[in-house]
Amino acid sequence: MTLVTLALALLLAYLIGSLSFAVIVSRVMGLDDPRGYGSGNPGATNVLRSGNKKAAALTLLLDAVKGLVPVALVMQFGEPYGLDEQAAAWVGLAAFAGHVWPVFFRFQGGKGVATAAGVLLGLSPWLGLATLVTWLLIAYFFRYSSLAALVAAVFAPFYHALIWRPSMVTLALIVMAGLLLWRHSSNISKLLAGTESKIGQGKRPAAPAAAAAHTAKHSRHRH
Repeated sequence: MTLVTLALALLLAYLIGSLSFAVIVSRVMGLDDPRGYGSGNPGATNVLRSGNKKAAALTLLLDAVKGLVPVALVMQFGEPYGLDEQAAAWVGLAAFAGHVWPVFFRFQGGKGVATAAGVLLGLSPWLGLATLVTWLLIAYFFRYSSLAALVAAVFAPFYHALIWRPSMVTLALIVMAGLLLWRHSSNISKLLAGTESKIGQGKRPAAPAAAAAHTAKHSRHRH
């Protein structure tokens, strides 16, 4: 019964993670689709490039909440169903995967920074806080959201192993960090080339590949 319960929890977490709030919030607030400008990434940082700080803040909050809620529910109510902290970590990874590959948005999602932060907060407020402070410090001094995310992603499983000792939870965090680094591969190239956008930089046309893919998708949708 535990395997069935775990499978259902993973599925529900994935579906929750598949809610791409960057796109949803932008539509509700009458803004351009975030997949059509800047990095083309449906995330809070790219929504900020629209110039609407409220939309970006709301996107950030909701993306974090969809990582937090499934994990917090398992942590709080999972024990009677055989779901422990390790199950909560994998449920969090499922929510993260939903953000990266959202079933409701043709499996083309964001990079998962805010959702990963929500997962960490759900597992432990102290772990989430330590990782958040790491992100804030790097973002403040270097002004690159992607660099801050990369450093925080690497440190999150390290913090967990250091404070709580290595476990399957640590492994889940390593997998999540690896996916986050992979999703930022283009940002790594831009950072090395000195062409990465800084925090607060205004809207600009999407990268050619992203813009072409987005246009093609809408063209197919109309037909």
